[in-house]
Order: sequence, then C-alpha cells, then structure tokens
Amino acid sequence: MDQSFFMMLSNLLHLHDYLDPTTSTAVSSFAAADATSASSAQLLFCTIATVLTYLASQPFPKKAAKNSSSSSLPAKPSSEFSVAAFRALSTEHIWSMEAPLRDAQWRSLYGLSYPVFTTIVEKLKPYITQSQLSLPSDYAVAMVLSRLAHGLSLKTLASRYALEPYLISKITNMVTRLLATKLYPEFIKIPVSRRRLIETTQGFQEITSLPNVCGAIDTTPIKLHKFSHDTINSPMYYCKHGFPSVLLQVVADQKKIFWDVCVKAPGGYDDATHFRDSLLYNKLISGDVVWEKAVSVQGQPVRPYIVGDWCFPLLSFLLTPYTYNRTSCSPAQNAFDDALMKGRRAVEEAICLLKGRWKILQDLNVGLNHAPQTIVACCVLHNLCQIAREPEPSSWKEPEERGQPPRVLENEKSCYYYGESLRQTLANEVYQRLSSN
Repeated sequence: MDQSFFMMLSNLLHLHDYLDPTTSTAVSSFAAADATSASSAQLLFCTIATVLTYLASQPFPKKAAKNSSSSSLPAKPSSEFSVAAFRALSTEHIWSMEAPLRDAQWRSLYGLSYPVFTTIVEKLKPYITQSQLSLPSDYAVAMVLSRLAHGLSLKTLASRYALEPYLISKITNMVTRLLATKLYPEFIKIPVSRRRLIETTQGFQEITSLPNVCGAIDTTPIKLHKFSHDTINSPMYYCKHGFPSVLLQVVADQKKIFWDVCVKAPGGYDDATHFRDSLLYNKLISGDVVWEKAVSVQGQPVRPYIVGDWCFPLLSFLLTPYTYNRTSCSPAQNAFDDALMKGRRAVEEAICLLKGRWKILQDLNVGLNHAPQTIVACCVLHNLCQIAREPEPSSWKEPEERGQPPRVLENEKSCYYYGESLRQTLANEVYQRLSSN
C-alpha cells in the first residue's frame, strides 16, 4: 500500500476520535477538551483532500478496443423487426387498432390477416415448443411467413433479424414441414362427404351448367432460383418454358380451394405422366375413392368427376375437352368444351392466387430437397386464406399452355371408353339445353 493510503486512514481515525472521544483508544483528555471547531474543519478538509489524492493516483481500467468489443457482441436486429417490436405489435398495439387497419398491416407484413395468423400459431405452437427453439413460436412463424409472402432471401432475412443464415434456413424448414404435414390433413381433403359433394357439384353447375363436376385439375411449374447442373437427370427439370422447375399438380373446387396437392416430378414432366404417378390417380383408378352421388343424364348414370385440359388423359373420372382450338368439332362438342373450360377457370385462378399471395413460388429460393414441402406449405396457407375469405391479391399471370392429348395406356382403356361415352352424353345434354333456351 502507498503512503497516501496510510495518510488517509490516519486522518479518518483522528476525525473519528474528535467527533466521538468515548470510543477513542489513543487520544488524551486534554486533546478532547481543548479541540476547537476550526481544528475540526481543518482535519475534515485534510481528510477529503487525502481521499481525492488517493483516488487520483489509482489507474483507470483500460477500454476494450472498439473493433474487438463490437465483434464480441452479437448484432442486434433492426428495431422494426426485433422480438420486442413484434411483441408490442402483436400484444399491445394490435388491440388499439381498428380491425381493417390491423389486418391490412398484418397482410402487408405476413400475407394474411391477424386472425388467420393466430390460428396458424395456435396449431403449430405445440410442435415448435417441442423443438426447443430459442425464439418465441409466434415470432418464428411470422419470420417464415414474411419470407413466403415476399420471397425474401436468406441473406435479407439474416440481416433483418440479426440471425445466422443457417438458423433462418432451419426455422423455415421446420415451419414449412409442420404446415405440409400437420396442417395438410386438416385443410386439404378430398370431398367425400355427401354434404361437401353436394355443395361442390352445385357450385360448379352454376358456373358450367355441367352436372356433378367436383373439381378442376391443372399443373404449374415452380421456378427454382438456384439449380445445380450436377443434379441427377438435370435436363428433366427444365420445363416447356425454358427454366428449371418442379411440377405442382393441384385440384381445386369452385371456391378456389385445393382439395389435392402433388409435387412429385421435375418440371420437364408432362401433365399426364405426373398425374399417373400421383396418389390421387392411384386411388381413383383402383376404386379406393368412389363418389356415391350419381345423377342420371339421358338415362346414363354420371358419378362425380373432375375436369382438366387436353394434356390430361380422358377417363371415367377425368373429363377433358375435345380439342383446344375448337376445330373439327360439332356444335355439341364445342358447347361442351366451352362449359368445361369455365370449370377449369377455377383451378387456373387458384394457381394465380397462390403465386400472387406467396411470392416465393415465383422464384423458389430454397434447396431442391426442401422445395416440395415449401410448395405444399404455401398451398395449405392458400386454403386457410380462401376459407377465411381473405382479400384476393393481384394474381400472378400464368403463361399460355399448349400440348397434345396423351396416349391411352393399356390399363386405362375401359376407363377411357367410358369417359368418351360420358363426355358425348354430357355434350348432347348441354347443347340441347342451350338450344331450347
């Protein structure tokens, strides 16, 4: 210890003895009796001066270098996208806003309204909690929805949320997998109940005048943002429009709600091959799915069926147009084609809404292994929005499609001949109804 420290202690001891002589062991009675207020003030001044001198003599701790301190601390997310900002928006400000304004803001951020968002969080929260994610469940879901709705890259999200890109990718994969597996069975279902079948077929009949249509089928290529030419069978991923893609097949009802989704093939596959590889085709061709609601048309029983374009095979459960350009057709056949294409418009518009609402599907920036689950997750989200009657955003414009009718397979011949007969019966019925009006 240095001399200034001992001097400080000595002065403090003298000051204590003067102020309280009864506790002193070193001061005399003469010093206690003759002390004056002036000496007290002088002693106090000396004590304070000694303390200040001692403090001034001590070295101050050195500041860490600017670069080292900044590198050791984790980056903070932008205040607009921090957990605190999200929590304030979702729990505090949300109830002070009018519902239309609240939902408009939520849609601009996450692609859907606040009530739909809370529904998703409530259904996924138990599974996200099990994963022991370090982020709140609703915050993680919001992050993934913002990526799906705006097509944001990992780099952009990593900068916005101050997280490592690998963690953003991990969270995206987890949430899309849960949507595609846990919520798919609840929100994407084949219409087999009588009540739903009646509602669907009546809805299509109002649009097309065709009886017992229960769905419309179509495919669309989902463009891959990054594609490695080292991928096995890489040429097969290039679709007819010239870009690498995977093929999405959907069946929609009259409300543009998907009731079947399939992503199993590279974009270079034709529609008929993809359909024949799908689970839906196998269920229908084998009779695992049988729609009991049959109606009689000109004495012929007509069970529920789906409609597609000329790129799909003509079957007893899938009717297609006679031609795509109305050539070499009778008036009855032209009338049937017009009616059928009105029904197909439902699935075409559903696909355009899907890509318009979830912009990541316009240029899919996830790995090829995670592409199918991301696409299916967006289809589930699309159905949630349609069921909740969310406003329909600006639609994506699909390119025009042309193709030749597929050949009939040996195991399909009986279904093909029945479908051909059924199509002609419906064509005659539609034309007679139009002629009588």
